[in-house]
Amino acid sequence: MRSMLDVTATREAVPTPDGRSLDLYLAGPAGGDVLLFHSGTPGVPLPFEPLTARMVERGLRYVAFSRAGYGSSTRRAGRSVADVTDDVVTVLDHVGADSALTIGWSGGGPHALACAALLPDRIRAAATIAGVAPYPADGIDFLEGMGEENLEEFAAALEGPEALIPFKERGRASWSVVTAERVAETFGDLVDDVDRGALTGDFAEWMAAVFREALRESYWGWFDDDMAFIHPWGFDLTSIPVPVHVWQGRHDRMVPFSHGQWLASHITTARPHLFDDEGHLSIAVTRFGDILDELVASGR
Repeated sequence: MRSMLDVTATREAVPTPDGRSLDLYLAGPAGGDVLLFHSGTPGVPLPFEPLTARMVERGLRYVAFSRAGYGSSTRRAGRSVADVTDDVVTVLDHVGADSALTIGWSGGGPHALACAALLPDRIRAAATIAGVAPYPADGIDFLEGMGEENLEEFAAALEGPEALIPFKERGRASWSVVTAERVAETFGDLVDDVDRGALTGDFAEWMAAVFREALRESYWGWFDDDMAFIHPWGFDLTSIPVPVHVWQGRHDRMVPFSHGQWLASHITTARPHLFDDEGHLSIAVTRFGDILDELVASGR
């Protein structure tokens, strides 16, 4: 029964070989199969008990770290998407995991794909949940279907740091103090009724806490994520040798449905899970058990 599961979460600081520090979150059995989770943008991987409990039910151990520049994780200026693999190796070695499964949600999606492409000796299978496609890429209009806030954000990123920094300063002023009661309102045009309906109760509390912790010290993690997304990622998506599950909902106004379609058609090992009735947030709330089951089965 779920009430008997140990989903106690811990947090610790892990040093990196280049002298930085990472916020590491752990939950579930120490001997469990590692599930390496990459959080969205902007965000940190604060454990959410309803989701970590589903992992523990399947014998998984939740292992996740705040990307460089988020929370108290030291910034790594100019990082690429591929650079996350350095920190992944550090974390997997720290917890004594020879191999792992990985999931990336939203802005975490490209980072999970980097692990699948560049660490096939450590990563057995990957999943993206509403993950971002590369920019630029043939066959996709990167911005089409995004809400107004994301259109403004990526327009600023493409213009350059002198435009993006003021956007981040304004964004941090709102998101670093957001409450559960205000989180749906703060998302604005980025959510429709499907995702707005998911932003209630404990999930809304958790989402607000994720944003507050991510931006507690600075906006640099958010800034560096955006710059990494619009520059070469540092690996070839077509070279990924392990199974990749692509989960996407048509109601997504943060990362439009076309991104999931593009990834599913360009990753050779992709297994698409595309839904007309899900959004950016709702898909993780309603489908997380299925996401885990598919990932575990393909990673055996």
